This record gives sequence, C-alpha cells and structure tokens, in this order.
Amino acid sequence: MTLTSRLARRTDVPALLPLIDAAIDELQKGFLDEAQIASSRSIMGIDTQLIDDGTYFVVELAGQLAGCGGWSRRATLYGGDHSQGRDPAMLDPARDPAKVRAMYTHPDCTRRGVGRLILARCEEAAAADGFRTLELMSTLAGRPLYEAAGFVPVEQVEDPAGGVPVRLVRMRKPIAAAAH
Repeated sequence: MTLTSRLARRTDVPALLPLIDAAIDELQKGFLDEAQIASSRSIMGIDTQLIDDGTYFVVELAGQLAGCGGWSRRATLYGGDHSQGRDPAMLDPARDPAKVRAMYTHPDCTRRGVGRLILARCEEAAAADGFRTLELMSTLAGRPLYEAAGFVPVEQVEDPAGGVPVRLVRMRKPIAAAAH
C-alpha cells in the first residue's frame, strides 16, 4: 500500500492525539523504562504552532493515520503545546538550522517508510525556505531512523522536566544540495 502525505489541519488534532500517545507508550519500550516513558510526556506531544505555520504533515496508509511530524522556522527545538521553555522566535535561514519537530509513527505502521517520508517532506520544505541545515532533538527510540537518514549526533542531554531524567540526542544534518 502507498503512503500519502498532506499538511495537517487543526481538525486533525483529535485523531492525532491517540496516535501520539500510542507512539510514546509503545515505541520507547526497550529504550526507556516505564518511569522515563511517563516522564517523557512532559516534553513530547503535539505542537499546534506547527499546524498553524503550515509546516506539519500527516501521513496516511490506506486512508488511516500512520504518522505525523513536521519542521519549524521557529527557535523551539522540541516539546508540545504544554511543554515549558518554548521560544516562538523566527530563525534566520542563512545562520540557523530549521527544526524537525514532533515526529510520531503509529506502532502498527513502523518500518514502512512513514518517518522517512516526513523527513523528506521537511527537508524539501525547509530548503525551499532557504535553510541549509536541519536540527532535531531525538529520543533514543528515534535515533536509529535519524542516523539512517543522515543526521549525526552533536550533543547528548537529559531533560528532567517530567520528574525523571529522559536522555535525548541533539542531531544535525546538512540539507542535500539537490533540495536547494
């Protein structure tokens, strides 16, 4: 079956929330313990600013939601609507990397190209906006996908916002010349 993608709409949010919850609960198993998974909810989730900015994508498989994710021209590196420390400042494409944000795949749709499709759409759109580099904050579960897509780790951090520290990896990737 073929994956399709489109820009997300605010009306998609009620259907995206259970997909995001399932991804957080299931796909981090084996990388984080139960306390860390619960804690990660304080730093993960939907960011409706991305939808409003027209930079958030929905991926469907046979008409069903398979995943979501996007990119941003704003300074916030990660976090959902409820997360603290968000920064809506606009980035300078000549100096700053675009941020890949809020990527989630439904657990029933892993290893089918959902994440790669979102990353390709993000890279293409960020390049069209003049960005030359992509940056993201990866969960341990997401790191293999991002490395396979050409991202390299630049910093490892722990975010204690949810009460139990959650390890994350800041990663970057130059935007392919062909995308410019």
